[in-house]
Amino acid sequence: MTTGTSEPAGVVVITGIMASGKSTVAQALAERLPKAAHVRGDVFRRMVVSGAVPYEPGAGGEAEAQLRLRYGLSASTADAYAAAGFTAIVQDVILGEELKSYVELVRTRPLYVVVLAPRPAAVAAREEGRGKTGYGAWTVEDLDAALREQTPRIGLWLDSSELTVDETVDAILERLGEARVDVSS
Repeated sequence: MTTGTSEPAGVVVITGIMASGKSTVAQALAERLPKAAHVRGDVFRRMVVSGAVPYEPGAGGEAEAQLRLRYGLSASTADAYAAAGFTAIVQDVILGEELKSYVELVRTRPLYVVVLAPRPAAVAAREEGRGKTGYGAWTVEDLDAALREQTPRIGLWLDSSELTVDETVDAILERLGEARVDVSS
């Protein structure tokens, strides 16, 4: 990641299932860098005041269109921050083939993808301790299966089950080369 130059510093996408630590890790990573922005994908979902259709198992049509709109907005926002010299840290649930599509939406290079993949038991324990719940119609096991069985193995996959937030950020920074992807990934 270059910073302090006229070139964009790049984009880091942090994904994983709900309660995998995405927002906490993204914020901590952004705080460690000299010039960074934390792009929270869920903010774009919450901007819809009326007419929102939640994305649930088997959703299609409008729910899928709104999900893709959210992804497009976060990718464009990340590109804008990167063009201004910030390292843009995007955090969202991007699973399955959507991850490849998202990589293609982001125009900035270098582009890094970090997949937080703690064990389901660790995620369930984290979910229990959160002030919010995100699973709705899904279970931890359902989303974990979608992550592990349907999501392309691009970028850095990190089992953060036993890692603190700081240790997770350390691992990302130490292994950043493994996270780098290009459009043909």
